[in-house]
Amino acid sequence: MPLQNRVLPTQEIVAGTGRGLLMGNRGSIHRPDRTLGTTRWRSNAWICCVLEWKGIRRDPMPPGRWTALFFFDEAVALAAGHRPCHYCRRRDFLSYAGAWAAANSLGERPRAAEMDAVLHYQRVESRTRRQRTTTQNFSELPDGAMVRFDGAPALVLGGRVLPWAWDGYGLPVRPRGLEQVETLTPPANLLVLQAGFAPLLHPTAGRN
Repeated sequence: MPLQNRVLPTQEIVAGTGRGLLMGNRGSIHRPDRTLGTTRWRSNAWICCVLEWKGIRRDPMPPGRWTALFFFDEAVALAAGHRPCHYCRRRDFLSYAGAWAAANSLGERPRAAEMDAVLHYQRVESRTRRQRTTTQNFSELPDGAMVRFDGAPALVLGGRVLPWAWDGYGLPVRPRGLEQVETLTPPANLLVLQAGFAPLLHPTAGRN
């Protein structure tokens, strides 16, 4: 039976066999039997990491240490409220933090903990602990943002939306008359994208 460790753009963690480009974690959230209870994070540091690191093979659910989570690509990870890991993705982290500083007119790159605090407030409703979404003008959304379109997650790219699924992005659609749209990507990550951070996108995003 597949482990429950695949992250959706809606933050949900599901069991499945879908393959992705990145992994990450939110702390140790699994039980001794390698299933998930109700807890969905133990830390505000929601990160996305490389799949392989120096040839090390790791248990995805070691007892009490961490729970490996898997993402289709970085647009999905950013939509779920994650950021690049500052350890295994140092260059990407510095690019992300630099874009954060530029977007917010900061004199220097912020620390990871500062960004995590902002992201956590924006991605989770404190009362329900569900994903917090916003309504944005579609025409102002940057490439790499994810929205809810026709009731399902979709990627924004080149003024079009690409429906998302584990087997790849669908054919791009140019929405006619769409002005405001429910946006899954937290505002802080939208600003980072607008400031030039280039997320790692699945190859199917560019096949159509």
